[in-house]
Amino acid sequence: MLIYFGIGTNLGNREANLRRAIEMLHERVGEQLACSSVHRSAPMGFESENEFANIVAVYDTAYSPEEVLLITQQIEREMGRTQKSVNGVYHDRIIDIDLLQAILNSKSIIQNSSTLTLPHPRMQERDFVMIPLREVEAILN
Repeated sequence: MLIYFGIGTNLGNREANLRRAIEMLHERVGEQLACSSVHRSAPMGFESENEFANIVAVYDTAYSPEEVLLITQQIEREMGRTQKSVNGVYHDRIIDIDLLQAILNSKSIIQNSSTLTLPHPRMQERDFVMIPLREVEAILN
């Protein structure tokens, strides 16, 4: 199964944060197949003077989307993220790893549970996701 991740950070050494997150995903999720360049953006949904650095990365994994979600949440905690966004209230963060979509046998997995919605319900609204997503799609095709 292919899992597409949106990864962002706006605290500390952003490039190092992104590198560490993709290394940890490689160690725990599977083989990285593609990674976009870094896309910079202003915070969306909250005020901050800290610009975001965002990438999209694609991994091949044997894990289910729910298992991958648990892995990403553990990585976020290990990297120092102590607070999740709740009810659309966003804040600065050392790392944010979102599952954007999962593909199995060339078909998108549709999931809507209390813990995970795939494809990500707001990714189409976010240039900081869609621009790097198009970049990785070009790499994969």
